Amino acid sequence: MNVSTGRRQTGRRLSVSTWSLHRTLGRPPIYGPDTSQPAWTPPDGALPLLDLPAKLADFGIGTLEICHFSLPSTAPAYLADLRAALARAEVELWSLLIDGGDITHPEHGARDLAWIEDWLPVAEALGARNVRVVAGMQPPAPETIDRSVAALRRIIDAAEQHGVHVMTENWHALMDGPAVVIEILDRLQGDVGLCFDFGNWRGPDKYADLAAIAPYADSCHAKCAFDAAGAPDAADYARCLEIVDAAGFAGPYTLIYDGASADEWHGLAVEREMVAPFLLE
Repeated sequence: MNVSTGRRQTGRRLSVSTWSLHRTLGRPPIYGPDTSQPAWTPPDGALPLLDLPAKLADFGIGTLEICHFSLPSTAPAYLADLRAALARAEVELWSLLIDGGDITHPEHGARDLAWIEDWLPVAEALGARNVRVVAGMQPPAPETIDRSVAALRRIIDAAEQHGVHVMTENWHALMDGPAVVIEILDRLQGDVGLCFDFGNWRGPDKYADLAAIAPYADSCHAKCAFDAAGAPDAADYARCLEIVDAAGFAGPYTLIYDGASADEWHGLAVEREMVAPFLLE
C-alpha cells in the first residue's frame, strides 16, 4: 500500500499544479488515451521536473499536484527518483491529475477507463495521496450519468488497491452545473472527492453554482483570471475564495496560473498574496 511522499499535511495550505508551470517545464506535450506518450526532449533552459520540488520549497510552498503529461517518463527508476526528490524537499504530492480520458464516451469509454486505471500504479509509485479524474466529457443525460457513476466506482475500487483516493472536478460537459456534480457525488456515497475549480464555470449563476458544490470540496483549484496586461481579476478571485471559505474548506488551495505572461512564478506570487488571508482557519 502507498505511503505518501514528503510530509503528510492537513488543513488549509498552498499548493501548485504543474500546469501553472507548463512553460517553465518546457511545455511537455499533452496527450491522452488515443495516443502513446510522445517522444519529447525539454528545450534548453526548461526546469527539469526532478528539480521542481526543491524549487517549490524555496518558493515557500510544500504541496504539489502533477499533471500526467508533465511526467517525462513513467519508468520505475524515474518515478523513484521523483519520489525521492519530493521527500528530500519535504513536498507533499497531493495528487496526480489524470487530465485525459472520457469514461462516458459511448464508443471509447472502456478504452479510456482502462487508460485511466493504468495511471493508478504510477500514482502509487510517486506516493500521491489522490488521483483526480474527469467524470465525463459527454453532455448530461440519465444514461451518461449512469456510465460515469459505474466507471468512477470501478476506478475507486481499483485505486483502493494502490492506496490512493479518487477525486473528480467540476470540469467538462458532464459536470458543467451543480445538479449533476451533486448527483454523482451523492450516488458514490462519499467515496469520490471533489476538486473544486474556480475557473471552469462562467455565466450569471457562477457564484451560486459554486456555492452549491463548495461543501463537497476536498481540494481547491484556485484559478485567477488575468487580463492581457497581466492584471488579475481580484474581485472575482476574492468572491470565489469567500465562497469556499464560507463552506468550511480545510484542504489545499492549489494555485492555477495560465495567464498570458510567461513569468509563471510571478503569476503564482500574485495569486499567493490574494489567497494568504484565507489560509487561517
